[in-house]
Amino acid sequence: MATANVSGTPLHYLDEGPAGARQAVLLLHAFPLHSGMWARQIAALSPRHRVVAPDYRGLGKTPPPAGPSTMQVVAGDARALLAHLGIERAVVVGLSMGGYVALELFRQSPGLFRGLALCDTRATADTDEGKANRESFAKNALERGLGWVADEMIPKLLREGPGAAEVKEVRDLVSGGTPAGVAAAQRGMAARPDSTATLAAIRCPAIVVVGEGDRMIPVADAEKLATGIAGARLVRIPGAGHLPNIEAPEAFNRALLGFVDGLT
Repeated sequence: MATANVSGTPLHYLDEGPAGARQAVLLLHAFPLHSGMWARQIAALSPRHRVVAPDYRGLGKTPPPAGPSTMQVVAGDARALLAHLGIERAVVVGLSMGGYVALELFRQSPGLFRGLALCDTRATADTDEGKANRESFAKNALERGLGWVADEMIPKLLREGPGAAEVKEVRDLVSGGTPAGVAAAQRGMAARPDSTATLAAIRCPAIVVVGEGDRMIPVADAEKLATGIAGARLVRIPGAGHLPNIEAPEAFNRALLGFVDGLT
């Protein structure tokens, strides 16, 4: 991994594929994981495309923030990183929390987008109950540590009856962060705005991907995303939960590469 000092923090990131290309694929990871979750997608994309995947603050190797990791902060980090790397336009791919970040990034810099892939995410803000649950989770993460975080999240992130290798991979990804980063991300997601109105402003090519067995984001929420973005295509991934890029990588990569390669 490389490090760039942007937005006042040493941001760790992966940068693979054609060096110096001014267009790239930006991969924005899920909570509470880090950029390593994209290993299979980077391998598939990088022979033809420059691929950049940052770690959010406190998740992965980027140090934790002093306050909440709001979507504005995380999107600002991503935008600053792309500018640092000389990347002028990108296909932005966001999964779960990464989708929230992608929608905020669109509000900050719509001209950056060559395309948008929203995966296992939603546009709506949290309810009051959801915000309270996130605060409780944040406090427990700080008190109980990453082992507790993994135990809580794995049944939600993976489909029913996951394989042992998938469970281990996700547990290892969770362990790459920090309790402070987990808490900051939960508090940042709780503060995110409703992005429903943003969908109507998106004019770049878009795709919505969802695991059919996702127990966190119902398929109905993905359908609303696809309906809200003009011309967006919905792709369902059978046999996958909230992390289809890990659980069904061949089908996920087929959808993602087909979308990216099809852009002019």
